[in-house]
Amino acid sequence: MKIIIIGTGNVATNLAAAFARKGINAPMVSSREGLDRIDPSADVYFYCVSDNALAEVISQVHVSPRALHLHTSGTVPNTVFGPDKPHCGIFYMIYSFSKEHIIEDFGQVPVFIIANGIDDTTAIYALAQNLTSRIYEVKPSELNKLHVAGVFANNFANLMFALAKDMLKGTSIPFEALLPIIDTTAAKVHTLTPREAQTGPAARGDINVIEHHIQLLPSKELRDLYLTLSRLINPHISL
Repeated sequence: MKIIIIGTGNVATNLAAAFARKGINAPMVSSREGLDRIDPSADVYFYCVSDNALAEVISQVHVSPRALHLHTSGTVPNTVFGPDKPHCGIFYMIYSFSKEHIIEDFGQVPVFIIANGIDDTTAIYALAQNLTSRIYEVKPSELNKLHVAGVFANNFANLMFALAKDMLKGTSIPFEALLPIIDTTAAKVHTLTPREAQTGPAARGDINVIEHHIQLLPSKELRDLYLTLSRLINPHISL
């Protein structure tokens, strides 16, 4: 099986490394370096580029119609592939990818697949099995909701860590002091639902603590954010 990965960013780098660990050569090709000269003999082409560039990059690849074309976006529909690429699909991996931290155990990465027909679905599933057993066939509408859920679970959660670090500026307390509670919070939802794991002043309805915290926050934006989040935890909070 011959695979080419178009893109050299975080997702592409980790995907290439994952295939390499399985003895499958999957070279990366920059989307900016003459895609008209790309090797036309590959069996699978992965498109690991930004959503904004995806349609343009796909249109520049002209290879055999027997090849399988897959993009890794969680928001772009499968229809981005034209009639010249009849075998196509989506290979979305919900994970926080980074070039600086190559994933050593790709088996922990969930892969969500979409294809036009049973044959392509079977081919994508077999391809994913080289990397992980966590494979889910989903509908486009489900993938859209998953992507939003991922933003809340990852991107917004990371923003909370950043805001927490900012709160400690000017004190003698390092951000590392928060790592145990961050790790514990993440570990809890492996055995409890997030609602069951919720603690803190909002969950308790402790208005005095909430008011005190709000007074400590340095901007109206942060005060409004704190109150909004507290009310999402406990709708009965009124201030």
